[in-house]
Order: sequence, then C-alpha cells, then structure tokens
Amino acid sequence: MSSFSDQNGRRRLAILGATGSVGRSAIAVAQAYSNRFQTVCVTCARQGKKLQKIAQELHARYCFCAFDASVSNVGSEDELCELLAGPEIDVVLCAIQGLGALKPVLAALRAGKTVCLATKEVLVAAGEWVMETARQHGGRILPVDSEHCAIFQCLRHEDHDALRRMILTCSGGPFYRCASEKLHAVTPAETERHPTWAMGPKITLDSATLMNKAFEVMEAAWLYGVPESQIEVVIHPQALIHSMVEFVDGAVLAQLGPTDMRLPIQYCLTYPERFPSLMRPLDFASPMSMEFLPLDDQRFPAIDLARRALRMGGLAGAVLNAANDSACRRFREGSLAFDAIVPAIAEALAHIPAGKADSFAALEQAAQIAAETVKKY
Repeated sequence: MSSFSDQNGRRRLAILGATGSVGRSAIAVAQAYSNRFQTVCVTCARQGKKLQKIAQELHARYCFCAFDASVSNVGSEDELCELLAGPEIDVVLCAIQGLGALKPVLAALRAGKTVCLATKEVLVAAGEWVMETARQHGGRILPVDSEHCAIFQCLRHEDHDALRRMILTCSGGPFYRCASEKLHAVTPAETERHPTWAMGPKITLDSATLMNKAFEVMEAAWLYGVPESQIEVVIHPQALIHSMVEFVDGAVLAQLGPTDMRLPIQYCLTYPERFPSLMRPLDFASPMSMEFLPLDDQRFPAIDLARRALRMGGLAGAVLNAANDSACRRFREGSLAFDAIVPAIAEALAHIPAGKADSFAALEQAAQIAAETVKKY
C-alpha cells in the first residue's frame, strides 16, 4: 500500500458509495482514526443532501453525486476517474452498488492504486478484466467483504500451494429453515429481514436467494486464482466464523469476529498494520454455540449457477449479474415470484453472447440480452 502521503502523514481516502451501509461504516473508521486518514473524496448515487453533510463533517475536498449535479464539485464520472487516478488519492474504498463501480475501479487500478473493494458485481461480471488490469499496472485489490477478508487473513502467511479448499460461511438468510412450498409466497418485505446483517434492500434480497453467496464464490475464484471446485459453502447461522481455509495437511484456519463491517473495513484500510478495534470483542467466557449445516442446492440453486458461470467463462458472469438485477427488479415489482428468481437467471445463462468481458460495450450487450431473457421468462 502507498505510504502515508499528506503533509500530516495521513493516508488519503476516496469513499465511493459513502451514503450506503458499507460507506457509513468506512466513515466511522476514518473518523475514529482521523490522525491516520484524510478523506479527500466522497461519492453517492442519489442522496445528494446527505452526501453534502458527510463531506462537510469529513472536510472532504471533493464531492460527486451521480444524479444530483447541484451538490457535486466533480463534474462527471470521467473527472471522478481522473481524480482517483491522480496524486491526491492513495486508497479507494469502493462500496458503490452494481456495475457502476467498474469504471472508477479500473481507473484506480490503472494508476497502481490500492482498491478496498466491497462491490461484488465488479468481479462477478468482469473478474478477468479487473484482475489483469491490477497485475499489469501494479494495482492491488483488498477484499472488504467479511468472507473474503477472512480468507485473506487466513492465507496471509501461508503457502497458497498448500491450500486444499476455501470454505465460505453463510448465515443462510431469512429462509434457510423455511419449507420449500412456502418460498413461492415470500414477499419483498419479508426478504429485507436479514437475521444477522443490516444491509440495503438489494443485497438483502440477494442474501435471501443466496445469490449473494454465489457471487462470493465467483469473487473468491478471481481474487485467489482458484478453481470453483476448491471453494465450498457451508451454512453457519451464528456468523461468528466469517470463513475458513483448509490446507493439505488437514489444518483449518478460521477468522472469527463480531458481525460488524467496521472490522473488515478497518483491516483493509490499515493493512498491513492492525489498529485497536472500534468494536466490543467476542466474549469467549460467555456460553456460545456454533452450528454448521450443509447447503441445500435443491432449494437454493444460485451457487450452482455461479459455478456454471465460472466454468463457462467469457461473458457468463456479466449475464449472471445482469439477469439477477433484472429478476430482482421484477420480484420487487410483483411480476415474479421469489422462487422463480433463480430459475429466470438460469434461463438467461442459456443465452450468453460470444466474446470476453473486456469492454464496456461487451458488458452492455450481455446485460441487454440477459434483461430481455428474464423479461420473457
């Protein structure tokens, strides 16, 4: 990571998606360690007034709201990308929802910057393009997702060639104990009641279908260069263990911690150092239990779709991502049942255009085909 760089020896941050849940947690870390971090730039999509207030509190020099130019002093997305690639930013924390994060992430990586990445869709849709860009230009991606941050910590001092498998833990969402015949009648409001994490409505819906976990399988494959056959998913409702790795000698390393996104955010922002925690530590003197349950692929087939997309390569990830967006939108509008979301996405995977996910034009074409297929489902 870049050395501390401003005149006071602080690391200079851009927080993309500052008004969302991950962005707010990142702000909490930056404020707690204001002697080590200077937030230079904050962005959001629509909550311009809220962003203005955040910028004032953090004394951020630059402010960009994609759909409210009145609160922005960065004129366009292209100007934002120039800023992220320029000398005023050391670290980019990306918590933008969706594929709108791809352009600024690529700009930062081409400039050799460190990107603390919380946006799953970037690697799901364009993993090969993103990782190759990082390799070519000396950029670095640090994973903010709690599961991938856990894997990163477990692998940090280990020989990757000795890895047998990665085990991603999954809370199971609100319906893993729900009878299959009841899933058809699930409402959008019910999907927003996640038992463990407080997140936005879209990612909470993805957690209910387990598409969120399917995306994490794809992220792991790109981040760590492993085949999907070495990545397993297990349901762990207590969410104390954020993920595990098993080595060829049978040893298993796990990362435990509170269910608080400030922990992985702080780890990535301060890497390779560790700063004192902002959270209450786990109390191992108090009674606690940990369950591990096998994943029911019949009831939750999303993860199999992710494996299929990884094996297919090309634009399959882009189609999977766009089809999920479209199917989730139809569900929230009331024109698609909950248990039809993943089958609609599976139908889209049967209509993948030829080519690689290495241009915005190719990604746009894949998204259009996926949306049309889901609409007809």
